[in-house]
Amino acid sequence: MSKSIVAIVKYEVPLESVRKVVELSKLFEDLPKEAKIFIKPNIVYWSSGPHPKWGVITTSRVMEDVITILKEKGIDDITIGEGFGSEEAAQDAFKKLGYNKLKERFGIKLINTNDRPHEKIDMGCDFLVNFASDALKADYIISLPVLKTHSQAVVSLGMKNLKGFISIASRKKFHSADPVKNLHFNVAKLPNNIPPCLTLIDGIYTLERGPSMDGKAHKTEVLIASKDILSADIIGAKVLGIEPSDVPHLVQAAEDRDRSTSLSEIEVVGEKIESVASQHEWKFIYNESGDLPLPFYKRQFKGLKYKEYDTTMCTYCSMINGLLLVLLKNAWNGETFGGIEFLTGKIMEPSPGMNKTILVGQCQYKKNKDHPNINELVPIRGCPPSMEDIKNAFEICGIKANPLMFQEGSSDAGGIIFLQKYKGKAEFEESFYKIK
Repeated sequence: MSKSIVAIVKYEVPLESVRKVVELSKLFEDLPKEAKIFIKPNIVYWSSGPHPKWGVITTSRVMEDVITILKEKGIDDITIGEGFGSEEAAQDAFKKLGYNKLKERFGIKLINTNDRPHEKIDMGCDFLVNFASDALKADYIISLPVLKTHSQAVVSLGMKNLKGFISIASRKKFHSADPVKNLHFNVAKLPNNIPPCLTLIDGIYTLERGPSMDGKAHKTEVLIASKDILSADIIGAKVLGIEPSDVPHLVQAAEDRDRSTSLSEIEVVGEKIESVASQHEWKFIYNESGDLPLPFYKRQFKGLKYKEYDTTMCTYCSMINGLLLVLLKNAWNGETFGGIEFLTGKIMEPSPGMNKTILVGQCQYKKNKDHPNINELVPIRGCPPSMEDIKNAFEICGIKANPLMFQEGSSDAGGIIFLQKYKGKAEFEESFYKIK
């Protein structure tokens, strides 16, 4: 059996660095001119306001270079698509990331897959998955993820990026409470029964504790590419300083293919792994009892329990979760919170002896609304919760959060807050997310 080729290249020169990783990996060598290509960037979060994109979103620089190389090969049928929460967000992202300019220049198509038809397909999950029809009709999918860790899935690379193709309802099912057929199991199935998927991992900026803007970005300047998505992700994990055998969905995907996560079936060309690898943490750290984030514990927050998240919390509540923690951090004035517990996801249960229990999200509300351990129930029952839901819950609990966070347009406030940690750091350049 021949080994899968994975190329690693340092990003040094626009276009030429991407060209080098494409050529070394032979990524596009099988593509005929008449091929229908669907490119999937990683736009895990989009806000109309300022927010940190580094390590969160695929750079427009790499996107432009990939399209340029495809056009040089004479390929004309190219679509860029992502599953946005709204058409308004999609159009704003296409404009600000420069994709509209790419459309004008190269004649490509831009779509929000959540605004288009989906088809039920058997991917090997415990349920049929609603997958974007436009992607299924392509001859080839090109996955352009960011090189990042993920606070639930350990890493988010070529495979995990494909989750953006499935409907919102299916995404929620991926975060199953089943201890075996869970998020890791389901993510491993994403490359199944879809067109051939070529992977180019954008590591110009990398991210610790991703997938979103509450993580920590680094300028790493590395590109990884392979025709084999599992091999690309195995090497991506190694470059992030994580053993592939410690990534459950990579282990599952390897087992599904009668492989291991070792490098024995992979030929690495270009840079050596050890020359570009650096340790990236994936998990947010909690106290020993798992009921308070470590920064809160060190600052001696009193009268508060905020249990450690698990894989059953879906993407939408995960974003709310990060915002809640920021609100609590900024609200604390040194006094006790008065015995409040926050619960998220689908499997957490209330602790006895708390004065108020906040159930975050519809799943938590349905599971625990009648639980005998709850003295006073404070529901945030939306799917996902709205800022108004959160505001009401905080008021009931006497938590004095910044009122600006709840004003119209406040959904952008989180981005502004997280942007501050990159202030004055010259290596974090917006130019990588613009098209000239």
